[in-house]
Amino acid sequence: MDPEKEVLPLIGSKEGIAVVYLAFLNSGDIALVPTPAYPVHFNGALLAGGDVYSLPINKENDFSPDFSSVPGEVLKKAKTVLVSYPNNPTAAIASEEFFAETVVFARKYGLILIHDFAYSEITFNGYRPPSLLQTKGAKELGIEFHSLSKTYNMPGWRIGFVVGNGDIIDSIFRVKSYIDFGIFTPIQKAACLALTDSQDCVKEIRQVYQKRRDVLVRGLTELGWEVELPMATMYVWASIPPSYSGMSSLEFSKFLLQKTGVVVSPGIGFGEGGEGFVRFALVADEKKIEKAVRQIGSIL
Repeated sequence: MDPEKEVLPLIGSKEGIAVVYLAFLNSGDIALVPTPAYPVHFNGALLAGGDVYSLPINKENDFSPDFSSVPGEVLKKAKTVLVSYPNNPTAAIASEEFFAETVVFARKYGLILIHDFAYSEITFNGYRPPSLLQTKGAKELGIEFHSLSKTYNMPGWRIGFVVGNGDIIDSIFRVKSYIDFGIFTPIQKAACLALTDSQDCVKEIRQVYQKRRDVLVRGLTELGWEVELPMATMYVWASIPPSYSGMSSLEFSKFLLQKTGVVVSPGIGFGEGGEGFVRFALVADEKKIEKAVRQIGSIL
């Protein structure tokens, strides 16, 4: 990476993703976005005045968007395609082959390829996710967002960065220059230290989340609530238990809170593809997770 042209600090990667859409979408332009997704992935496009074409990702398609399903009339208006692996909220992961196929697709239709790589370091059991930019030709049309919030336990500090195609990053910088004046300097210095100092803290954070993941997944499984064991992220994505399948994700989340005191995120908050699911966040310690599982057991 050329640090002058191909790297740009951001007030959090969320801000940067929103600015990409402001920079490149006009009224009538279409953003291709998987569903479910982190809300700024689709709301950012809508706020910029563009339209969103949703690509369902689910267990049946291995949580990978089917680009061949996009109609020709949509592709004529499409300007961007966004992917994010490891994925929030589903915790799905992707292969190097997937990124290679995505680069081919984006090049064929002249799309800007956006990869949200916020969970690049929150991985388990020795798994290491591929970067979009290690894919041949990706930097010719793509950018990748990173966040220090997850990797270095710095949520709320609002610092991240984008790397990749210099022309795309220059456009992001130009739009940002009309909106903000940059990141508080001490936060930038702290980020530099985090990135250049010992990375033992990252290993420790991984271990913490892995232990929490194991306690939650094991506990829910023993209750008969079948959930996948994620290989990355700080989330567990779970379908609503069959005995409550008549409820929407919002209804079930409210019911769970009222009856057990356990807070989960309703899947609908992540777009239409999230209906029927809830997301657990591994933000509590192991004892609290064990307590939450016991309380959930009272309704299952």
